Amino acid sequence: MQFVLSFVALFAIGAEAKFSAKVEKVEPPAKLAEPIRKLLDPEALVVRDGDTVVMRVWFRDTIPAKATEEQVKNGITYREIPEGTLVGAIEFPAKFTDFRKQELAAGVYTLRFAVQPDIGDHTGTSPHPDFCLLCPAAEEKNEELIEKKQLIEISSKVNEGRHPAVLLMWPNNGKDATVKVLDKGNGVLVATIKRPVITDGGKTMLGFAVTVAGVRKE
Repeated sequence: MQFVLSFVALFAIGAEAKFSAKVEKVEPPAKLAEPIRKLLDPEALVVRDGDTVVMRVWFRDTIPAKATEEQVKNGITYREIPEGTLVGAIEFPAKFTDFRKQELAAGVYTLRFAVQPDIGDHTGTSPHPDFCLLCPAAEEKNEELIEKKQLIEISSKVNEGRHPAVLLMWPNNGKDATVKVLDKGNGVLVATIKRPVITDGGKTMLGFAVTVAGVRKE
């Protein structure tokens, strides 16, 4: 029995080790509206499972946020990004399962920030309440802020109106700017990166940790 358990543990470690993250020069997809494309960094966060690309993420050159000079000095978090803000875009070469166990079709989507409400059937369903909601590229014409109710409606079109398509964001507030894949336990893996953010209090860097594998536990 001990041999079997050890073998399973080694297999799991090996499976996780296949995931890698790297910043690569990749033009933003032509399926995105031009006003959005021109705001995106031409270098994407590319996540692979072995040799297979799982996702490509293009962040805005500079992400807008609301923070005072004092907040910038102390270090900002996702919460300084207004809900509905365009954060970037993502491409799945093949179907992808989000943290809510929803199957998302291969394709291109925009990413807009939103906070999960701590009420009703949302309570306790994720380890963190910060998400990017995925919206179909065809539904997005520009980078203007979208009111949360409308954002939820647009994102829900990904799943035929059932629920917004989500990309769970984990805290990444440390000083380490290394692009890498981290194991968060329970089969959840995240890719880390730091991106420029512009606020009323000045320009700073904000860490992102994007969920690249794993789903919620019931």
